Amino acid sequence: MNSRIHQGRQHSVNLSARHNASVITKPRCKRSLESKQSASDRSGASAASPSLAEQSVLLREEAFCEIQQGNYAAAIALLSLLINRNPNSPSSVNDYNNRGLLYFQTGQFAAALADYNQALQLNPELAKIYNNRANCYASMGRPMEALFDYETALDLNPTNIHARMNQGITFCELEMYDQAIENFDLALQFDQMRSGGATAPGVSIAGHIYAQRGRTSHLAGDWNYAITDYRRALAALSPTDSLLLDVSHRLRLQVELWLDDLLDPLSDIEE
Repeated sequence: MNSRIHQGRQHSVNLSARHNASVITKPRCKRSLESKQSASDRSGASAASPSLAEQSVLLREEAFCEIQQGNYAAAIALLSLLINRNPNSPSSVNDYNNRGLLYFQTGQFAAALADYNQALQLNPELAKIYNNRANCYASMGRPMEALFDYETALDLNPTNIHARMNQGITFCELEMYDQAIENFDLALQFDQMRSGGATAPGVSIAGHIYAQRGRTSHLAGDWNYAITDYRRALAALSPTDSLLLDVSHRLRLQVELWLDDLLDPLSDIEE
């Protein structure tokens, strides 16, 4: 299961449990330009053309409305319009990153990689985008480049839980189980420090970390540790949580399969 974490906003377009990092703040989902013009018309005032800055804000809001409605091609087109206006401006970093997310989440990895590269060329100090680019490298079958980018993200922000967990997943895929377990242990420590024991949805990603640590122990042959972590993951990925992300729901189903894979043979032996 491809389960790297895409840090930040989660959209239904995301088919992977890996977390990428979106750096645009949550927009209002509405037809902003039309609404603004209609309000001006109703007031009887002359409709003044919005400034370039206002147009950019409205276009970003429109892009996220399209994402929420599943119109990803339209969202990419809107972000492309924003980028084409100021392709080399530092203000375009977010647009490159978010268009890269859409390309990545729709399987257009080469296009996503190009956008992440451009974003980092404009600002090479953004840990979240290194995490995103690493996820792209991993999906393209380039694990060593992915590990390097995860490490760069952690150098910039040692408490980046998502990059640390994603790096652990990559170590596991390379059968470097000890390194993977170490990453997941640290990710859990930072997650506990961040959440402060809170159980509110979205505060903690412990369920994801337990699931991946359990899977690593499973593959390494440490079945008792695996069973314990799988059960912890299932408890944290509660199906009764109305705010549970789709990716968490899919991960829960996967964990149930992994746990059954361990428990069924054990049951047969006992009989």
